Amino acid sequence: MHGGPVDKRRAIQILSCMVNYNERLDRTFAALVDPTRRAILTKLERKGAVSVSELAEPFAIKLPAVMKHLDVLAEAGLITRAKAGRTVTVRLRPQPMREAMEWLRRYERFWSTSLDRLAIYAEAREAEAKEKEQ
Repeated sequence: MHGGPVDKRRAIQILSCMVNYNERLDRTFAALVDPTRRAILTKLERKGAVSVSELAEPFAIKLPAVMKHLDVLAEAGLITRAKAGRTVTVRLRPQPMREAMEWLRRYERFWSTSLDRLAIYAEAREAEAKEKEQ
């Protein structure tokens, strides 16, 4: 029998999961919009665990501004922080990026086709230019 309490509970669970997934994606993409946050993630990807002061070093912004960027990244689940004494160490947490990549892969066919057409066009133009040279 369809439409019973079990079906409704399952539909609510699925909807809740979709909403949570979409909220996580929204936070991930919102965090990635800012170039400073992307630079922080790049440094973490290269170095692994980094102290907050080391992360803040190359930026022309003050430590409180770096901390706000770290808060956004942490809320998006892109980093974790651990405190040992007075030192806060930051690590990359890749799961939200994986989810974003999975979401983007669903749309890859749209830009892949365009890129393939662009490559064909560029190759044809190159061949024409070589013919003119001869």
